[in-house]
Amino acid sequence: MNLPEFLTEWPYGEIVLTGHRIGLYDVVSLHNEGYTAEMLHDEFPTLPLDLIEKALAFAREHRAQVDAYVTEYKAALDRQYAEYRASGRALDWDGLRKRWDAMQQAERR
Repeated sequence: MNLPEFLTEWPYGEIVLTGHRIGLYDVVSLHNEGYTAEMLHDEFPTLPLDLIEKALAFAREHRAQVDAYVTEYKAALDRQYAEYRASGRALDWDGLRKRWDAMQQAERR
């Protein structure tokens, strides 16, 4: 996909709004959930409204390519999260509570 100057592709294929760490994936995903440009500006106040509108216009003009990018990016995030959960390093509230209790017991000794 040929990107305009207001979008930059980072290593590993992430596309961000130039000069920001906010990704095209984030803007398009929230817009697909019903966020307007103004709501996106409220969510990401460091992004100028005109930049958000340019990104949304680009997404409309290149819908098939952007939709494919968003789908692939979401799949990568889901895959990474599943790998993290399967690694045993992920903690839920019970896991955090057990660590806290163990730490408290160790301090009492």
